[in-house]
Amino acid sequence: MKRKIAVVLLTVAMLLSLVACSNDNTSKSDKLEDTLVVYTTHGEDMLGAISEEFTKETGVNVEFINLKGELADRVRSEKDNPQADIMFGGDTSTYMQLKEEGLYEKTEPSWNNELDKSYKDSDGYWYGTIKTPVMMFYNTKLLSADKAPKDWSDLTKEEYKDLIVTRDSLSSSMRSTISNLINYYSNTKSEEEAWKYLEDLNKNIKNYYNSGSVMYSAIGKGEATISVAVLSDIIENKEKNNMPLEVVDAESGSVVITDCVAALKNAPHPNAAAKFVDFVGSAKVQAMVANDFNRIPTLDSALKDSPKWMSKEYKAMDVDWSVIGKNQSNWIEKWETDIIDNNKTIK
Repeated sequence: MKRKIAVVLLTVAMLLSLVACSNDNTSKSDKLEDTLVVYTTHGEDMLGAISEEFTKETGVNVEFINLKGELADRVRSEKDNPQADIMFGGDTSTYMQLKEEGLYEKTEPSWNNELDKSYKDSDGYWYGTIKTPVMMFYNTKLLSADKAPKDWSDLTKEEYKDLIVTRDSLSSSMRSTISNLINYYSNTKSEEEAWKYLEDLNKNIKNYYNSGSVMYSAIGKGEATISVAVLSDIIENKEKNNMPLEVVDAESGSVVITDCVAALKNAPHPNAAAKFVDFVGSAKVQAMVANDFNRIPTLDSALKDSPKWMSKEYKAMDVDWSVIGKNQSNWIEKWETDIIDNNKTIK
């Protein structure tokens, strides 16, 4: 009898030990790492604010590395040995393409069910956190509303020659704009007409700027009249810098980028990466980014706590982001090598 009791007690002890080990392993596997590395296209001020709040909430230190138009290429080059955990910023087409290349890890943030399906990957690999319309605008001191362009096709008119400035192709918004225009004109006319349009547009563009602030400075000084930029930057320069700017709601629609976030596959800090995706797309953070940095939320619950101008609807250009994703790299390469006049580029 004593032997039976001893065997039972020993068995119970072993089971408790296994459960304890299992719980210990689970807690270790779920534990947040001390560091998070983020590759991004966003501005330093916004990233600093997000980083501060994330560290305050989680204790995880964040390192942001801004790569602008080189973001996707950097992630691809490190596929076999990832150096970052998160890709934050860049348009839907880029995320579609990198998902197909197997570069992302699935995540399921707490707000997933609230986010409209048009702003996320159906398989859970990437999520849109910011809506970024790219729109034409003009200096109202130099051009009246009746003389201003009404659509993208107007930008090739002789009357606008040397009145237009834009960002160069290192700008993610400019890359998206060029790709959208190629897709739109290819669908409505032909690919040949799309490239003809870009050739004519290049002839009318006075300068391409590497820096957004330098471009706006040129517009403010009257060195240029018309430009193309993300809506949030136009609003910010209009409100904070008192620049006389007016947005054009293009007849064929404006480019609307969804800036996304994704955890990278085989990242060095996977738990912190999943936590960051959940954090940065939350209604709380989207509303903070909206109010402090003029970025339009993708969550309706964040939109109601954001500046009123963000609720205004602008016509979106009808494009196929999956087609853009497959062709963007080749299109941009052709744009850079065959179309752009490099003598017009200002760094």
